[in-house]
Amino acid sequence: MAKVKINFSIDSLAEGAGKELIERELSDIFNNINDPNADPKKKRSLIVKVDFVPDADYDEVKALINVSSKLAPAAPVTTKIMTGRDLNTGMIAASELKSGVKGQTYIDEQGDIRTDTGEKVEDIEKKSKIIDLQEKRG
Repeated sequence: MAKVKINFSIDSLAEGAGKELIERELSDIFNNINDPNADPKKKRSLIVKVDFVPDADYDEVKALINVSSKLAPAAPVTTKIMTGRDLNTGMIAASELKSGVKGQTYIDEQGDIRTDTGEKVEDIEKKSKIIDLQEKRG
């Protein structure tokens, strides 16, 4: 095999464009590492690929520089959804559990009392028909 003298460095190819691509991907990697929503234990990868394509005379070679990264995905977000059949309509309903415990009311950030699915108790009470049993007696 013949000795080869290389008179360039990868980071100086294309007037430094390859180096700029590497630095951009490194920036993305370190932003991902410092993202509190990404798993800190997952590895990140920097992938540098240079393809060399010679011309028909073998005296010129096109270098194609491709830089990419593999980042850690965002950690999943979980929630609970309550489901069941409405006995009045027969329809199946599904609602996100907002209170943390089925059947428990909670106070939101504005101070409103809400049901376990996040509906304002005040609004439910306005919709409800209150029957005054004393009035019905006559």
